[in-house]
Amino acid sequence: MVKVTVLYGHPKDTDAFEKYYAETHLPLAGKMNGVARLELTKLVGTPDGSTPAFYRMAELYFSDEEQMKTTMGSPEGQATATDIANFATGGAQFMIGIVD
Repeated sequence: MVKVTVLYGHPKDTDAFEKYYAETHLPLAGKMNGVARLELTKLVGTPDGSTPAFYRMAELYFSDEEQMKTTMGSPEGQATATDIANFATGGAQFMIGIVD
């Protein structure tokens, strides 16, 4: 299994981020075919009580690398990735990993 992780930096306006994320971005992401599982996390702290380095994390799981490439390269995948610039005022980092 392959996983794409998106780490969102702390936005300038959390209310605006959450509204856009829920009402626009997630419905757009929901149109992508081939995602085996999606996990969305709002990061609230660290073990030492400090503010986490990131605000949110999205994890998209795919059956294999080929499925990930097909899904992310589709018009729906490209639209979802491009949309991040519309609301992620704190930036976003993408990582790809193999799930053990």
